[in-house]
Amino acid sequence: MPFHHCHRDPLPQPGLTPERLQAQRQLCAACAVCCVFMAGEVVGGYLAHSLAIMTDAAHLLADVGSMMASLFSLWLSTRPATRTMTFGWHRSETLGALASVVSLWMVTGILLMAFVLHQAGPSHSHGSRGAEYAPLEEGPEEPLPLGNTSVRAAFVHVLGDLLQSLGVLAASILIYFKPQYKAADPISTFLFSICALGSTAPTLRDVLRVLMEGTPRNVGFEPVRDTLLSVPGVRATHELHLWSLTLTYHVASAHLAIDSAADPEAVLAEATSRLHSRFGFSSSTLQVEQYQPEMAQCLRCREPPQA
Repeated sequence: MPFHHCHRDPLPQPGLTPERLQAQRQLCAACAVCCVFMAGEVVGGYLAHSLAIMTDAAHLLADVGSMMASLFSLWLSTRPATRTMTFGWHRSETLGALASVVSLWMVTGILLMAFVLHQAGPSHSHGSRGAEYAPLEEGPEEPLPLGNTSVRAAFVHVLGDLLQSLGVLAASILIYFKPQYKAADPISTFLFSICALGSTAPTLRDVLRVLMEGTPRNVGFEPVRDTLLSVPGVRATHELHLWSLTLTYHVASAHLAIDSAADPEAVLAEATSRLHSRFGFSSSTLQVEQYQPEMAQCLRCREPPQA
């Protein structure tokens, strides 16, 4: 009988994967573009004595900080597993995405507070304020790989800033031609801030799903269960758990109850192979045990209810 081993994949190579290397290059390019625009805004705001442009430069600084956090999370995710961090540091990518989303919410919250204060306080204007803005964060036109959570969060952050800048630009054009519509500036900021918050919903949903150890997206509980039951010799399965460390690193564990005549090593190898080939699980931990009739009445062996 051939020897079966539990590791179906080759040993991961140290360092960043090709996908993450590409993400790193694109984030570095985006940081460079933001820094150039930020320097230009600081100089231009100082020469024009424009607090609005200086404020937008500070906003760009927050964007650079968010991207640097994403780069740090990419580097941290390559650290090997230890006896303390037995799964490695893969979830640093997810935490970086959460930090980026939270920073966007904070910036948007500041803009919404400014809208409230503007509506409550006396009118104050420095001429055509909105004309001093421009959509500065259109940056790199090459799309970011959205499979990486932290990169996608950084992309959504910049996209939200772009929406807000476009709103300010549209308001500035309106105010330039129709000075009596000065309220368009805070109103556009409010509306586009709401759009920016809505754009974070898919990323936030995926981040929470990973952190709460939910079933990986596009992987169903029933198909995985049926695949394990289709392995020759498997009579029943229980304690089936499916979760993710990142959006692309899926993990599974289960107990397989087999016939007394089945070969445990062959069942383990076949089940592991099917989980990897059909669902892309990066790690599978399967416990093989003899089937007992009382398992059918065991409360702990029952499947979890539908969500």
